[in-house]
Amino acid sequence: MEWTEKSPKTGDIIRRKVSFYYHYGIFVSESRVIQFGLPDNVNRPANEVKVIETDIYEFLGNGNLETAVFSHFERKNMRSAEETVKIAESRLGEGGYNVFNNNCEHFVYACAFSKNPPPLFNPFKNQT
Repeated sequence: MEWTEKSPKTGDIIRRKVSFYYHYGIFVSESRVIQFGLPDNVNRPANEVKVIETDIYEFLGNGNLETAVFSHFERKNMRSAEETVKIAESRLGEGGYNVFNNNCEHFVYACAFSKNPPPLFNPFKNQT
């Protein structure tokens, strides 16, 4: 998986940098991004963080948009854009946020992949 600054399409996984981590969402349209909480989740009590829908401008704040680009192998395990959006929509209002085990990155991969998602980004893991 690579990241690019190209414009996203419906069902794409998007992210933005927030200090030392990234915040992820599912792009539906400029008026609809489905995400697990807001970019500042680490400053909120976990029980207040829910899957929500905002527009792209609230998702981005003053950050830069990046869109995931998957390899041929990764795409074989992905759901269609329509299925990805349908699953994301079905999870609106869901809670259970945990910064390590159930966060915005886990959410987007669970929506987009039927099996074998790519490894999660871990800023604390040795990247050698």
